[in-house]
Amino acid sequence: MLQELKVLELASVLAGPSVGQFFAELGAAVIKVENLKTGGDITRTWKGRDEQTDDRSAYFCSVNWGKKSVALDLTSSSGLRAIQKLAAQSDVVIASYKPGDAEKLGVSYQQLTALNKQLVYGQITGYGSENDRVGYDAVIQAESGFMELNGWPDGPPTKMPVALIDVLAAHHLKEGLLLALLKKAKTGAGSLVEVSLIQAAISSLANQASNWLVAHTLPTRQGSAHPNIAPYGESFLTRDGKRVLLAIGSDRQFTDLTEILDMKIANDKRFVTNQSRVLNRVALNELVGDAMLHVDAEVLMQQIHRKKIPAGIIQPIDRVFEMEAAKQILVEADYLRGVRSFVATHQLRQLLPPPHFGEHTEAVLQGLES
Repeated sequence: MLQELKVLELASVLAGPSVGQFFAELGAAVIKVENLKTGGDITRTWKGRDEQTDDRSAYFCSVNWGKKSVALDLTSSSGLRAIQKLAAQSDVVIASYKPGDAEKLGVSYQQLTALNKQLVYGQITGYGSENDRVGYDAVIQAESGFMELNGWPDGPPTKMPVALIDVLAAHHLKEGLLLALLKKAKTGAGSLVEVSLIQAAISSLANQASNWLVAHTLPTRQGSAHPNIAPYGESFLTRDGKRVLLAIGSDRQFTDLTEILDMKIANDKRFVTNQSRVLNRVALNELVGDAMLHVDAEVLMQQIHRKKIPAGIIQPIDRVFEMEAAKQILVEADYLRGVRSFVATHQLRQLLPPPHFGEHTEAVLQGLES
């Protein structure tokens, strides 16, 4: 799809590299420049307690498929010249330096576009171009309200188990870069596209933001429950020891659920409307929980599916990758496996495995000289 596109990745950790892998999946040639002095992308060293991997840790492998790795001393004149030559030949640069660092290294938007006027430059920062604080996902989760909302009412604020703010910021940058490439195709002009983790996070508060901005209701921790819908997000134990999560979004769905569970509460004034169910959530959950203990999960899911009621069995990760939907977006090479970042189509090219540190340095530099 983007076979003629050349991407230079000057990014590390998750957000920026995720964008690089996205372009690789679409056919672009992606060169990842890593710092020779520091051993490259820090996530190469982020290994689990019992993980037995080489310089391609499981974490690193999550967002670095389809790339070539070039190791350069970013503070040397030869390293800078190599980056300048790569930028002069590239269509897109992806950078994740905190404000001021790119300028010190000589690889800022202004410095590289002096060599390539049509360059599309994507920059991810923690807090925007005017704030040089280091931005890490967990801190952004804390400061953007996500942790205050996540967890149980009687427990502490809780970090999400995935660096979701990084993932969300990456999606924002992908959208911005694609629009910039469309502009370039029409006008020939390059662009600077900037995304901050903090704004990506706040933007993604979605209905929780409008609960405060519109309804003036301060969202609080509710465990897995939804502040505006019930029963939605709660999970219930079944007779065979599995947990089923319900996502009831309408009165019709609730009535059908009560019939399946043989509950005589469809006309109970406490539960007739969604708003009344939200108000009487505790009593409702006790009744649904008792009814769930009399059914087996798989049988219940068959009945629920026939009635088009949104619900699902909570699964561990190993079971997730037994699903056909997961198998369709796997990438594999050697003993490594990963997941594509782009899932709009499954007809994508075979990807190179995540690169070893500096694996392609010699070949890429020789290509620059020739």
